[in-house]
Amino acid sequence: MADIFRCMGKAAHVALCAIARHLRLRSNVFNHLLDDTPLPTNEVSSSVLVATYSNASLQNGKGAIGGGKPGMNAEVEKGLLTLVSSDSPGIQVCDPNGRWYVADGGSAPGDLLLLTGKALSHATAGLRPAAPYKAAPDYSSGISSGGRASLAFRLMPQGNAILDCSPIAAAGHVIPHSYVPISVSQFMDDLSAEEDVLGSRSDNTYVARNSLNKEPSLRSVLSDPVSGSFLEDAMLVSCGHSFGGLMLRRVIETSRCTLCCAEIETGSLVPNLALRAAAAAVKHEDDRRLFHNATVRKRRKELVDQMASRRPNKENGDIGDDGIRGVQYPFSVNEKVVIKGNRRTPEKFVGKEAVITSQCLNGW
Repeated sequence: MADIFRCMGKAAHVALCAIARHLRLRSNVFNHLLDDTPLPTNEVSSSVLVATYSNASLQNGKGAIGGGKPGMNAEVEKGLLTLVSSDSPGIQVCDPNGRWYVADGGSAPGDLLLLTGKALSHATAGLRPAAPYKAAPDYSSGISSGGRASLAFRLMPQGNAILDCSPIAAAGHVIPHSYVPISVSQFMDDLSAEEDVLGSRSDNTYVARNSLNKEPSLRSVLSDPVSGSFLEDAMLVSCGHSFGGLMLRRVIETSRCTLCCAEIETGSLVPNLALRAAAAAVKHEDDRRLFHNATVRKRRKELVDQMASRRPNKENGDIGDDGIRGVQYPFSVNEKVVIKGNRRTPEKFVGKEAVITSQCLNGW
C-alpha cells in the first residue's frame, strides 16, 4: 500500500500542475497547500488512500468511493482532488450543466478517474468547480458476484495552509466577492457543519438546494465538462446530442452517448457549426476580457510603484520629509490573531484563531 500511496500521490501532483497550467497559472502555484516532499519523519500526511470493497446488493445508498455517508444521493470531495482506480465501472459524475454521466464507463485497467474537490474550487475561485458523484445504479446491478473493489487517493491540503485566490486574480480572472482568503482548518470545519445540516434533510431537499446554487453559466454550457476547453470541435452524434473535446473522444471510443446511453454510429458524425461558432465567440470575448483585466492590473501596479518611489518612508507610521505620518497597520502579514468579534460577528468565528493574509486599514 505504501508504493500505491506514493504512485498515486505523484499522479495527483501532476494532475494538480496540469490544472494550474490550464488556468494560465504557474505549475507550482498550489504547492504551498500541500505537504512537504519528502514528508518529515513521524509526520502524518494530510492526504489519504482509501481502499473499498462493495457487493452489488450493498452498494445502493452507499458511497460510490467509500467514506461517504449512507443514504446520501450525491457526494462531493472536500479536498483538492481525488484519483479513483477500480476493477469495474460504477461512478456517475454531474457535469457543470447538471447532467449525470457514467465517468468510468470506458476506463481500461490502469486508468484513473479524477474528481475535483471543494478546496480546489475555492482556491480557483470556482473556475474548477467541485464534481458531485454517486454510485451508478445501472452498473452496480451488473457487478459480478465478486463485488467491486476500488482505490481512492484523496489529495488534501495542509490544515495550516491558506486558501487564497490572489494568483487567480493576478492571472486576469474575475474573482467573486464570496471567495475570500480562509484557513484550510476553518474551511473544513465549515464544510463539516454544512454536511451535518444537509444530513438531517431528505435527499430531495439536498438535490434541490444544489440545483439552485448551480445554475449553468454560458461558459459551462459551451465547454467540454471533462477538459474544460471550449466546444470549438463540437460534433452532432446520431442520437441528437453534441459533444466536443475529451468527451467526444470518449463517446467515439465507447460508441455510446454518455447522456442518453443510446448506441451511436461513429461514422455519421456531423459538425455542429452553430455550437462551434457560439463557443468561438465566447472564447474570444473571454480572452479579450482576461487580457484587458491583466493590462489594467499592470497599469495600477506601475502607478502604485511610482507613487511609492516618490513618497518614501511612509509605511507603518514612519514620518516622511513632509512631516505627514503614513498608514499604521495594527497587524502584520502572516501574524496569528484571535477573533474577538462584535455584535455582527457570527458566533462560530468568535475565539477562533486567524492568520492575517493582507494589510488594510483595519488589519484584515
